[in-house]
Amino acid sequence: MDIQNYLVVPLAPLVGAIAAGMFGKVLGRTWSHRIAITMVAVAFFQAVRIFQDVMAGHIFDGTVYTWLVSDGATFQVGFLIDRLSATMMLVVTSVSLMVHIYTIGYMSEDPGYQRFFSYISLFTFSMLMLVMANNFMQLFFGWEAVGLVSYLLIGFWFTRPTAIYANLKAFLVNRVGDFGFLLGIGLVLMVFGSLNYGDVFANVAKHVEDIAPIAGMEVNLITAICILLFIGAMGKSAQFPLHVWLPDSMEGPTPISALIHAATMVTAGIFMVARMSPMFELSETALSFIMVIGSITALFMGFLGIIQNDIKRVVAYSTLSQLGYMTVALGASAYSVAIFHLMTHAFFKALLFLGAGSVIMAMHHDQDIRNMGGLRKYMPITWITSLIGSLALIGTPFFSGFYSKDSIIEAVALSHLPVAGFAYFAVVAGVFVTAFYSFRMYFLVFHGEERFGKAHHHDDHAHAAHAAEDDHHDDAHADDDHDDHAHHGLAPGQKPHETPWVVWLPLVLLAIPSVLIGFIAIEPMLFGGYFKDAIFIAEHHEAMHHLKEEFHGPVAMAVHALTTLPFWLALAGVGLAAFFYLKRPDIPAAIQKKFQWIHTLLENKYYFDRFNDWFFAGGARGASTMLWKFGDRTLIDGLIVNGSANLVGKLAYVVRRLQSGYIYHYAFTMVVGVFILLTIRTWFE
Repeated sequence: MDIQNYLVVPLAPLVGAIAAGMFGKVLGRTWSHRIAITMVAVAFFQAVRIFQDVMAGHIFDGTVYTWLVSDGATFQVGFLIDRLSATMMLVVTSVSLMVHIYTIGYMSEDPGYQRFFSYISLFTFSMLMLVMANNFMQLFFGWEAVGLVSYLLIGFWFTRPTAIYANLKAFLVNRVGDFGFLLGIGLVLMVFGSLNYGDVFANVAKHVEDIAPIAGMEVNLITAICILLFIGAMGKSAQFPLHVWLPDSMEGPTPISALIHAATMVTAGIFMVARMSPMFELSETALSFIMVIGSITALFMGFLGIIQNDIKRVVAYSTLSQLGYMTVALGASAYSVAIFHLMTHAFFKALLFLGAGSVIMAMHHDQDIRNMGGLRKYMPITWITSLIGSLALIGTPFFSGFYSKDSIIEAVALSHLPVAGFAYFAVVAGVFVTAFYSFRMYFLVFHGEERFGKAHHHDDHAHAAHAAEDDHHDDAHADDDHDDHAHHGLAPGQKPHETPWVVWLPLVLLAIPSVLIGFIAIEPMLFGGYFKDAIFIAEHHEAMHHLKEEFHGPVAMAVHALTTLPFWLALAGVGLAAFFYLKRPDIPAAIQKKFQWIHTLLENKYYFDRFNDWFFAGGARGASTMLWKFGDRTLIDGLIVNGSANLVGKLAYVVRRLQSGYIYHYAFTMVVGVFILLTIRTWFE
């Protein structure tokens, strides 16, 4: 293919973003969404063509144009189109297209309708530039661009203080990770003299024994680069301890939750590590670090999902946990499994978020799952698609999530890293936790007693704190005769109903790959050499080799899983959730009362937010105060600015005293001057 064919994919959404953003008022709502959706559809169908071309054996690695040459270093915009990037292009454009269509119904009454379409199209462009990059500079551009647009999207309803707090939090936490990422790229340029992937990967083995040029530290060069790059991934892909921004990003509209958490921003770090596999494979220290971080995220973020009552936050914590699973797979050198789970997760997680949005619309923007129940008969399409998404999430055999999740667990079991034992415990225990909180939400929303349209008095502030999607409707309808959106939840006597077709159609279209894509894709992606030219695995990392030997087809794999521990743990999680929340809801309340300290710990999210506010935010304020008082007032104003003025004044005072006007004073000064000159002359002779 010509380079113009590749340019169509990222530039089409950019055109849509410019049209809706700059000319939205002229075009109006209808034409704004038509142009934006058409451009994303063009990108999707072109991505399909490119995927077919790549599958035929055509790989492209070339420069679009040279941006800058400085001191021998060349900074370029270029594309690397292989099976890894082609897969990501398909995932990003397909999920983005579904989100664009869904947005027509979900944001139909919002005054920022055109602006929203502009942002999500720009987000799609940024992510495509990231995954198509063939060099670190363009990777960094896409990396920062998705961060910037996510800031705009999370704070889309900028009149709400909670939204402003959430987008600032996301922006600042990601800056911490991006600082490490930028240092890693700087080390790459310093050592290799190039930012092009091909040049770096071709020479990385020559530096495997080198020490990093970091003052005062004896660190292996490759380990230092890999860990610094992964710190960037920890921020972008919300890994412990840089995970704190992602739950708060629920302040953005639901379509954004699906776009950020499913196929785009949070998966950027996973994609980056897989792309950098030739480097990461040379450092077992870096792989062990990655595995530990992923294990902690997979298990402990899952615990937080158990006590959430906001429907979107339950799904958000499941995203954190699943990102931990992908990261563990990266640490086990099972990069293709991580990308496989990234792909399957993109579809069923987008489905769950959009399903949650459909429920929120039907509930008149009440997000508290304790106020729902029995929605199955009122919303049959949302119910069945949400059930499919939940079954895929917990790894039910024959569903897409099962094939990727089970492969991760097996890869960790086969890993020889010293931390693999802890990782295996974390991912297996996480199966039970995921099944429990996922079906707790499912049963409370779709089954049991109908709790909507009633007065509710809960013993916590979660409902008030997390009812994130009503204020904008209040603003939009301030002068409207209808008061449907003037309160959270349904009025007494009101019943929920299925949402419009532009909302449920994307749910149906996402449910199909949530069921089938794992079954179809597992054999070629994991065991058919699908990523052989895109991902490198060292010979002594044998997990994928053993997985291939054990694989006898998707049907045999699913049947065998029925006898394994993860399946029974998942079944136990579902059964316990059904018993607790359908049969004996008094038991969870009693457990909470008895173990209140654990509930408090989880409710406060392990106190990470408080620690960050005290240590990092408080430390920054303290440092700023010190710099202001000592640096600005004392040193700069007091010593340099005012001090220099005072010094000049004192010198002027002394000199002024010498200008007395008396002749004998001047004669005496001349005599002293002659004496000094003669003394100096005599001294040097």
